[in-house]
Amino acid sequence: MKKEQLFTRRRALLAGAAAVAAAGTAEVFLRGEDGDPVRAAAPAAGAPARSLPLKPSAYRLQPLTGYGPPHAAPGRTPVRREPLLRMTGRGRTMVLTFDDGPDPRYTPRILDTLAEYDVRAMFFVCGEMAVDNQDLLARMADEGHIVGNHTWSHPLLTRLTRRQIRSEMSRTSDVIENGYGERPRWFRAPYGAWNRAAFQLGSELGMEPIAWTIDTLDWTTPGAGVIVGRVEKGAAPGVVVLSHDAGGDRSQSVRALRDYLPRLLDAGYHITVPRRQYA
Repeated sequence: MKKEQLFTRRRALLAGAAAVAAAGTAEVFLRGEDGDPVRAAAPAAGAPARSLPLKPSAYRLQPLTGYGPPHAAPGRTPVRREPLLRMTGRGRTMVLTFDDGPDPRYTPRILDTLAEYDVRAMFFVCGEMAVDNQDLLARMADEGHIVGNHTWSHPLLTRLTRRQIRSEMSRTSDVIENGYGERPRWFRAPYGAWNRAAFQLGSELGMEPIAWTIDTLDWTTPGAGVIVGRVEKGAAPGVVVLSHDAGGDRSQSVRALRDYLPRLLDAGYHITVPRRQYA
């Protein structure tokens, strides 16, 4: 299929999805592709910076109950004080997310595994990686995955000025729009380091903040078996799994996915992606 035909098909699909999303009303609940809502919850502690010691429970975060709706006008992206952490609703739903890519060595292999099992996932990409791998962004769009903003160079946002944070976000959104076909609607702060400026600027750029429930800590290269064990131990309805497809040797992450994905499906889990209900 010619490139211009792929672009036409992708734009048509995205236009249809946007029309459906625009029909919804603003609310604190977001919904998965099967209609289950996604609830705002406590901020994730974040993937620890590499200079910080690891905590045994770092990959098993719990949501905070009683979090109220954000103050925002209907139809606008809310300014949150905490990132979304997990999905809620009926059924055994889970979300798989991959950070720091796309990387031509590992991302295609992850996409191949997801395609084999007809599963959709979320990819939080860095602009400096995405700019040279536009074809992978296009493939993600064609195969129904969600691409989110993970900044341009993966900095610690809490040490940047508002101007620097905006640049990291907006430049990445531009690259995503060029390769994926639309601007990102989701944002994840590197290392899980959120601050007021990140929430406010993300909202201004039309993005929702999302964290995770299970951190596989795959960036420490603990072995594919350990990664599989962490996913299986933490598996539960509504969890969001954090893994990586770039930023180092991710061959263990690739092998682990091929192992735990069919096991999750055999156990009755529905691997889905969240969908927003407002423009």
